[in-house]
Amino acid sequence: MTLPDAVFPCAQLVEKGDPDRFRTVMAAPMSARLRLFPLYAFNIEVARAPWVTQEAMIAEMRLQWWRDALEEVADGRSVRKHEVTTPLAGVLSPAMARCLDEAVAARRWDIYKDPFEDEAHLLGYLNQTSGHLMWTAAQVLGAPQGQEAAVRSVAVAGGLASFLRAVPQLEASKRIPLVDGTHDGIMDLARRIKDAVARPSLPASAKPALWPAIGAVRLLNDVTRDPGSVADGRLAPPLTPWRLGMSVLSGRVVL
Repeated sequence: MTLPDAVFPCAQLVEKGDPDRFRTVMAAPMSARLRLFPLYAFNIEVARAPWVTQEAMIAEMRLQWWRDALEEVADGRSVRKHEVTTPLAGVLSPAMARCLDEAVAARRWDIYKDPFEDEAHLLGYLNQTSGHLMWTAAQVLGAPQGQEAAVRSVAVAGGLASFLRAVPQLEASKRIPLVDGTHDGIMDLARRIKDAVARPSLPASAKPALWPAIGAVRLLNDVTRDPGSVADGRLAPPLTPWRLGMSVLSGRVVL
């Protein structure tokens, strides 16, 4: 069974821009792919908007374009035509669109070189980006409302794992990614986020939403043992074919 023409460009965008998420979607049933590809394509467009230009005003305008599109969805108006917005509008509820608007707003941190104000600011960024995305993905796949906190705990762990792997690139771009970049500070942050992860109780249909965080807890465990691996760029990709395969076959997400 092939993807509909409206969703195929989103799949191509995810395959090129986020290969790990592409693999998780392709491991899911077709019904999930139709919902996840537009959502993850949207995430790629938003995540890269601050990085495709050195002009802060242009980056702000790019993010605002997506915020305006989400406002159209939230208000039930006709949505501007775009290879991502058109299928995305068919996936999101108004509440989901408003939630993702906060995720776009959080990406303004990526435009500038100001550090996070404190750890709460960093964790808020991870929750608004990774957390909002994963919770929306879970909802479109049928997750019950009572599992939001558990899903977000997984998302923040996955977001932190990705963020720590990106630290060398962020520092090379003159960013200050960590509030406390000492070995002790990194160890403590990784340990607390790892220990806060809950196991969401989701129907089988919604579990693919968690798959992008596969291996995150293992990576954070590695960081607590070797915090120098963050600055040195020695953290291996947490999502492996084996872990994804085990998660698919067992129905238990291998975190």
